[in-house]
Amino acid sequence: MELVLEAIRLSASSSGLQPYEVLVVTNKDVREKMLPHAWGQQQIADASHVLVFAAWDNYTAERINMMFDLVNDERGFKNQGWEDYRNMLLNTYPQRDAQTNFEHAARQAYIGLGSALIAAADAKVDSTPMEGFVPDEVDNILGLKEKGLRSVIMLPLGYRADEGDWLVDLKKVRRSDEDFVTHVA
Repeated sequence: MELVLEAIRLSASSSGLQPYEVLVVTNKDVREKMLPHAWGQQQIADASHVLVFAAWDNYTAERINMMFDLVNDERGFKNQGWEDYRNMLLNTYPQRDAQTNFEHAARQAYIGLGSALIAAADAKVDSTPMEGFVPDEVDNILGLKEKGLRSVIMLPLGYRADEGDWLVDLKKVRRSDEDFVTHVA
């Protein structure tokens, strides 16, 4: 699990802002509360861990400054180009509407999700990314609104139980390279 979380933490994000958080839900009672709001998808209850990717509900000067200050502190110096970039972001993001900013932050969470899927596969841990849930209900259960966060996608993780999994022995089917990939030369 730590490898998956570290892969997410180290993922790229626009402007390096990491505008989302990951909640690791291992509490069975909490997962059971989430289940009816996840369209009854049993992986929510059965998985050993459910990661909830929760994006910032908006970009604020405080959030932007927090990340830029962290970078300056960790690097031990201020770079004028970096500070100019900070000011550009401060003059851009906070002026946009909250929904536009949330949607941008949510897309950054998906970059982290991609890293999680690869890390889990590498560790031979099964994963099932899920958008099939009612975000407002999950947000209420996890107290996300109070933290200025909104759930975007969930990722149950664990080891497959072959019994009861009707997909386990079926061939994986994907579109052919010719139908899926376009080369522009």
